[in-house]
Amino acid sequence: MSELANQDRLAVLDRARELLGDRADVAMGLARQYAAVGCQAKAVELANAALDGAPGDGEIRALAGEVLAQTVPDWHFVITRDQVRNQAYAGALARVVTPDTLVLEIGTGTGLLAMMAARLGARVVTCEANAAIAAAAREVITANGLADRISVVNKHSTALDLMEDLGRRADVLVSEIVSNDMLSEQVLPSHADAALRLIRPDAHVIPARGRIRAALAHDARAGTRLMDQSSGFDLSAFNRLARVHYEIRVADPRLALRSSPADLFTLAFDGSQPSRDGRTTLELVSSGGPVNGVVQWLALDMDELGLYENEPGRGESSCWASLFWPFAAPLDTKPGDVIRIGGYHTQERVRLWRQPD
Repeated sequence: MSELANQDRLAVLDRARELLGDRADVAMGLARQYAAVGCQAKAVELANAALDGAPGDGEIRALAGEVLAQTVPDWHFVITRDQVRNQAYAGALARVVTPDTLVLEIGTGTGLLAMMAARLGARVVTCEANAAIAAAAREVITANGLADRISVVNKHSTALDLMEDLGRRADVLVSEIVSNDMLSEQVLPSHADAALRLIRPDAHVIPARGRIRAALAHDARAGTRLMDQSSGFDLSAFNRLARVHYEIRVADPRLALRSSPADLFTLAFDGSQPSRDGRTTLELVSSGGPVNGVVQWLALDMDELGLYENEPGRGESSCWASLFWPFAAPLDTKPGDVIRIGGYHTQERVRLWRQPD
């Protein structure tokens, strides 16, 4: 649908909203129509109004759930259960926040990190581009009695206006917009923009750095994801369409490290490094045994004292998964064998591979 047609449809929906009133079933119907034309903010507002207007209506609950949840990744319901992560952030905030501190948070989510800072006495401005998440976070923050200290702004961080939204440059920048591969949630460009426009030159940035780490590994179930024979036919040519890498939970016993960990890339989040792509080669020394790929995970240096790392094989769970990059063919290695690994990152992606001998 063209942009002009969408604008016409929005105008019709706005007029219908004026004429039809605020009955729960009407609000729900309009919410679905607004969602269909990409007007998320109004869709979320009306879906919540429908839920409030008919709290016992199962059909409205089901329909509202579709509108509210369609743009909300499931990992939002996982990350807050990672108590090691939560403690790392809480400790870093406690080391820098005072009652005079202005904190900028990028990516509100549930509001947990913003509330940690506010509990320490800070004034917090937290931004969230997703309207459904921003609305839910406001409810959470209000329910916890911190609405007077936290402002939730329904914008992407790059759309924030310094004076209108913050009032002055922030003393602390905190975020948790790192993904399993570190970069695909735009942590580098978002932090670079904030360093340029929104925070003080001497602001504390939490986390201060991210390190992409890697090791040789053996996935005991690597072969189960690929095709071979089925009903008497060879399907192996279809394996060309398999994803180049895949996720493995870091506590999964199927994964065994076969070398010491090494830092593939170290990325500053305080804007002190120019934003550019990077390429490197690692020589990883095998501890012996079968190796069928390289595993990648993340380490977050909260500051000079605090560290969060989700290294596989420790038996600890993490809200982030490791990424496994399988080799074209497995290797049977001896202790001391050197395997060369290539790595490349853009601002939003990481790629790993085995270098030829």
